[in-house]
Amino acid sequence: MKQNESSMTALVSAFSRAYHSQNDVPKIFDDYLAIDLLSQEEFSEIKVNMINGVPFFNQDIAEKFKDDPEEILKWITQVQLSPTPLSRAAYCENVLLNELVLGVEQYVILGAGLDTFCFRHPELENKLEVFELDHPTTQKSKIERLNNAGLKIPNNLKLVPMDFTRESIQTLINNGFNENKKTFFSLLGVSYYLTKEENASLINHILANVPSGSSIVFDYADETLFEVKGLSNRVENMVKMALASGEPMKSSFAYNELEYMLEKSGLLIFEHLSPTVIDKQYFRNRTDYLSAFETINFIHAVKK
Repeated sequence: MKQNESSMTALVSAFSRAYHSQNDVPKIFDDYLAIDLLSQEEFSEIKVNMINGVPFFNQDIAEKFKDDPEEILKWITQVQLSPTPLSRAAYCENVLLNELVLGVEQYVILGAGLDTFCFRHPELENKLEVFELDHPTTQKSKIERLNNAGLKIPNNLKLVPMDFTRESIQTLINNGFNENKKTFFSLLGVSYYLTKEENASLINHILANVPSGSSIVFDYADETLFEVKGLSNRVENMVKMALASGEPMKSSFAYNELEYMLEKSGLLIFEHLSPTVIDKQYFRNRTDYLSAFETINFIHAVKK
């Protein structure tokens, strides 16, 4: 697939959500529309690449299931690809729906990729303005995919082409964002690829002028990121894959360090989910390979 790196990341994430929706029980997060944003060719190609690439992840699994490619796909998807995208999406959207009751009027998705929130919640069209931010090439691709899937962009959704690590929030304002309205932000699957300084600057910038009570949910890697190998070396593999793709993981945080960074931006940590808590909350009593990813934490921080 001749895709740019950002859209490839979005494709693999969409693949993992689509696979979970179609194959896993019980469901952690049911993105039943993800499959519609992938062509059959793309889905098949990712599937084949994952199966063929299993020796990189685990030679024993490759040998054990050499005659059962579907079990290999299940293993690699549930162990390596799906745990974090599924659990962080489930957590984020649950927080958002709670925040709606508390008066949130706008939702800004930073690094939206192939997010389908608006299309899964048509009942919110007159209650919530949604802004999806991502690179122009990714946004162009998404619009084409929505058209191919016959999905009409709802009136409350704005797809904003924007490199949010470099461009001013004025770009968002020019697309209808109102800094006077209580806003919920999500920053999922992004913090690892920014430096600590870039994370601090971004969070400070986007929440600088929104009202008190506005908040953000994001996932981050703790200070053990470059030390822990994880189940079947999956943490180490994640770091290696990021480096090989040209998008190295740049930052990890101790909790106290993150707390201080957020306080400097006028934010208080309302809720912190450690890997242990995530596992209990989203993966309890499963009989498949799914479990919370070591080193990955979730934060809900609220503006004072």
